[in-house]
Amino acid sequence: QVQLVESGGGLVQAGGSLRLSCAASGVIFSITAMAWYRQCPGKQRELVAHIGSGGRTNYPDSVKGRFTISRDNAQSTVYLQMNSLKPEDTATYYCAVDPHGLIQRVGAWGQGTQVTVSS
Repeated sequence: QVQLVESGGGLVQAGGSLRLSCAASGVIFSITAMAWYRQCPGKQRELVAHIGSGGRTNYPDSVKGRFTISRDNAQSTVYLQMNSLKPEDTATYYCAVDPHGLIQRVGAWGQGTQVTVSS
C-alpha cells in the first residue's frame, strides 16, 4: 500500500544543480522518517541523506555541504537538493521509508530516478 514516486532526475553538467522530489502515500507521513539512497552499476546502494520525522538530518561525507534533504509534511513530500554536482554523483536515486538511516530497516522503496552528471 505504501507508494513512493520520485521525480526530478535528469542530465546536468558538472557544477550544476538538481532537485529531486518524492511524493509518499499510504503512510502517516508526519511521523515517518525518510531517506535518499543512490546506486551505480556494479556498486552497492548507499545512503546519501536521511531526515527524521522531527526534521533532523544526516549525510555522509561524500555529499555533506552539497546535498540538502528536506520535507513538506503538508504535501507528504521529501526533497533532495543537489548542488555542485560531480560526475561521481551519477547514479539512480531512490526514495525510501527509513526509520533509522539503515538500509536493512528500509520499509519501502521508490522506483528510482536517474541522475547523470557530465564532465
